[in-house]
Amino acid sequence: MNNSSRTILQVKDLTKQVPSPEGELVILQNVTFSLQEGASLAIIGVSGSGKSTLLGLLAGLDVPSSGSVCLDTVELNSLDEDGRARLRNKRVGFVFQSFQLLPSLTALENVMLPLELGANPEAEALARARLDEVGLDERLLHYPNQLSGGEQQRVAIARAFAGDPKILFADEPTGNLDQKTAKQIIDLIFKLNTEHGTTLVLVTHDPQIADHCDEKLTLAGGRIIDN
Repeated sequence: MNNSSRTILQVKDLTKQVPSPEGELVILQNVTFSLQEGASLAIIGVSGSGKSTLLGLLAGLDVPSSGSVCLDTVELNSLDEDGRARLRNKRVGFVFQSFQLLPSLTALENVMLPLELGANPEAEALARARLDEVGLDERLLHYPNQLSGGEQQRVAIARAFAGDPKILFADEPTGNLDQKTAKQIIDLIFKLNTEHGTTLVLVTHDPQIADHCDEKLTLAGGRIIDN
């Protein structure tokens, strides 16, 4: 873990409401916390507690009804959709439960894509290096449907770390994997997180995975409760 005391994520009174036939549905209410650079945080709670919604707001994929998120000194509320997308491309990595690889691209092309979108001249060399780090140096030209679930998630992890993000958001990254593969994937995420000095925010319902993290935040009914 990085020993820096700099705050990379500052969340204040974050609230998300959506309209429903019964009136306003409150998904998150007055969520406040901060996270130091280099730390790892597990967001835990039962299904429907607001975990994935919170992750989306932290990453600027969605906007809150009220409250604020400051990510790496940038107030997300101050940015438009394009500005948030640029910030994510430069400073954020994602790993999702469903891998989210493009089926028409090879492993190498999937990892190169965000680098090319960011006009990185070293896109191919960096993508090859990251795939080597996750143990897929011999699977570069395979398409997602030619890879196992665990291998697809390794490609997704390589892609997430390709641009040297400041912070990695992982949403149930082992949800579609068997127990043995899941352990390998979690170990890999934490290994790379340490090696790259990244900050990790991990959504999980698995207490054993949460125990890997420095800190835990438990949601229930859209609110933070004491662990």
